Amino acid sequence: MTQITPEIVAEHGLSPEEYARVLNALGREPNLTELGIFSVMWSEHCSYKSSRLHLKTLPTTGPQVICGPGENAGVIDIGDGQAAIFKMESHNHPSYIEPYQGAATGVGGILRDVFTMGARPVANMNALRFGRPDHPKMRHLIAGVVHGIGGYGNCVGVPTVGGEVNFHRAYDGNILVNAMTVGVAETAKIFYSAASGIGNPIVYVGSKTGRDGIHGATMASADFSEDSEEKRPTVQVGDPFTEKLLIEACLELMASDAIVAIQDMGAAGLTSSSVEMASKGGVGIRLDMDKVPQREAGMTAYEMMLSESQERMLMVLKPGREAEAEAIFRKWELDFAVIGEVTDTGRMVLVHQGETVCDIPLGPLADDAPLYDRPWVETPKQAPLGDVPASADIGADLLRLMGSPDLASRRWIWEQYDHMVGADTVQRPGGDAAVVRVHGTQKGLAITTDCTPRYCFADPYEGGKQAIAEAYRNLSAVGALPLATTDCMNFGNPQRPEIMGQFVGCIKGMGEACRALDFPIVSGNVSLYNETKNDDGSGSAILPTPAIGGVGLLADWSKSATIALKADGDTIWLLGRHDGHLGQSLWLRELLGREDGPPPPVDLAAERAIGEQVRTLIADGVATAVHDLSDGGLIVALAEMALAGNRGVVLDIALDAATAFGEDQGCYLVTTAANAVVPGARRIGTVGGDTVAGVALADLRTAHEAFFPVLMGADAALA
Repeated sequence: MTQITPEIVAEHGLSPEEYARVLNALGREPNLTELGIFSVMWSEHCSYKSSRLHLKTLPTTGPQVICGPGENAGVIDIGDGQAAIFKMESHNHPSYIEPYQGAATGVGGILRDVFTMGARPVANMNALRFGRPDHPKMRHLIAGVVHGIGGYGNCVGVPTVGGEVNFHRAYDGNILVNAMTVGVAETAKIFYSAASGIGNPIVYVGSKTGRDGIHGATMASADFSEDSEEKRPTVQVGDPFTEKLLIEACLELMASDAIVAIQDMGAAGLTSSSVEMASKGGVGIRLDMDKVPQREAGMTAYEMMLSESQERMLMVLKPGREAEAEAIFRKWELDFAVIGEVTDTGRMVLVHQGETVCDIPLGPLADDAPLYDRPWVETPKQAPLGDVPASADIGADLLRLMGSPDLASRRWIWEQYDHMVGADTVQRPGGDAAVVRVHGTQKGLAITTDCTPRYCFADPYEGGKQAIAEAYRNLSAVGALPLATTDCMNFGNPQRPEIMGQFVGCIKGMGEACRALDFPIVSGNVSLYNETKNDDGSGSAILPTPAIGGVGLLADWSKSATIALKADGDTIWLLGRHDGHLGQSLWLRELLGREDGPPPPVDLAAERAIGEQVRTLIADGVATAVHDLSDGGLIVALAEMALAGNRGVVLDIALDAATAFGEDQGCYLVTTAANAVVPGARRIGTVGGDTVAGVALADLRTAHEAFFPVLMGADAALA
């Protein structure tokens, strides 16, 4: 038996104080298996011990919410006895270490979170953050992540319909890969994870358990050096073809009434799934580890419990239904094993080779896990922007911005994703939000991912508000009623007060925006310790990145608006207050090399009112094209509309840097037929010609499309 030393405790990510809690909970020293189970369940990734206190302040309910945070994914009512089920998750550390498998298994994991609840997945999204394009590792990381997302999503047959990509030096040592899935289910057939029924069988289905991914949850809860080769064994390996079989087998069994509870084996694998099911149900659990399907010989209970092998699920079945369930999973060529039973002990008991190798009370593992109120300091306010030189050439600045990393076309990325599989994709990548038809109906689901990390770094509170508001705006811009959000909170080391202050500020801003916009958060994920340790022991943290995934509903998908200009002579209107705010703008950064000034403020009352007006203009057929103002400001938004419609614009307004490139919030560009009027809007021009701000569309397109093909090269697939 392994002797538990302070060194082994530290290797498992537990502090001396936490280990003292383990001793108190058990009344004795743990063995290695028990220590490993405490380690993963008390990791940041599983316990949210640094964030739970603040997450509880977020609004999570509303008449549209069927199930908020706490289950595998959030559930909202979309009418007609149907629900949308969705969530966003991070796979950051694994994607830096092994980009293809890290990104691929991130997609696989979020798919399981959604179909575990009874939904058929209908769309995937992703939010990606990379470091400097010229960083020596970045080309390899970009190629691996994009191919991993495409390789998994394309094979499993769920369309990847959009997302976002940012670049900043703060992500050089910690890229972010956030994956989102949306599914559709019947409201009467939603499945939850709380185990019940003393004596009910516990069933393992899917792939066999191997040694891949052991301690993945712990690894995801610590910062790491850039020399991370030694952590490759903690990165899981995915098989999308098995995932497809698992989806179909689970949905087939779900059509019966055999399932009492079901849980995906995600982070911490068999440990987290069994602990969560038992603790939510207030019951105990007994597992026979000899019955766990194993891919490798001689696996220990420790390895089986901590493995994060992919494409696995845990179920509680009604007694006597085992043969029926097994027949379904065997038909789909998947493993099926009864590995235990529900007990009334309130404990997790594991038996291996005739010996009890674990006997732990469930309370300390789950509900009574450590909860910290970390010290935090408020982020200092940015000084006013001060004098900004005038633009020498608006057209030249526009060309440069359209080809810059954060604004260049993402076509090279999304053309590697199958965004049409399933034949329900209404709006493809490239617009404000993706739109997917609810199969067999006129309804459409609009989906977006949004966050502006540079705003959050400058002012976490305003940045948090802006992330929610932009998601609301992008859904409104296609005509959808925003219903709810999911979040993926990516931050640095929470033990640093300034980082914890970023987290607290973003949460406050997000909460205020959600309440003002009736846009609750129904699911999510927290990813902390996104830092790289420097040689001197200090940490280089990512920008605070509270990625938001928004879902909205269209009563009629055929009435959704797009950004493309439609007809010469259409009038161009600007809706919203536009003061030309240049603080933290891309123009300031890309043209002047400055990242200063406060971010643009968000007026939530105005945001709601204008969003409602835009949705009405779309529903009434008045708007012929709609696009919100965001990165790059007014003239970049116009250029994107012009390129999408292959039509130029003739402006009635004078352009200076502030007017052209200010990133004011709550603003939309709307086009209408020439004789229409948009109340409260400012007429700024008409559709026509073949230029934007004096720049030929052909030149804009060349600049816009060049960045990724040039960066990745003809041999990108080999990078």
